[in-house]
Amino acid sequence: MQPAQESPDPAEMARRARFGRLPKRILPEEMVEERAATVPDPAKNTYNADEWLVRYCL
Repeated sequence: MQPAQESPDPAEMARRARFGRLPKRILPEEMVEERAATVPDPAKNTYNADEWLVRYCL
């Protein structure tokens, strides 16, 4: 014989609604925020070796 099911307790129902399943899994990639340490300088990479060669050697 199976035991008769009792009516669920309202507090138990609230607990199951809140804690009944695990939260969504967070991937390691989602735990890291990447930001530039400094502001990029647009004049930093303007040197052109070919232009220097043409300007001063020809």
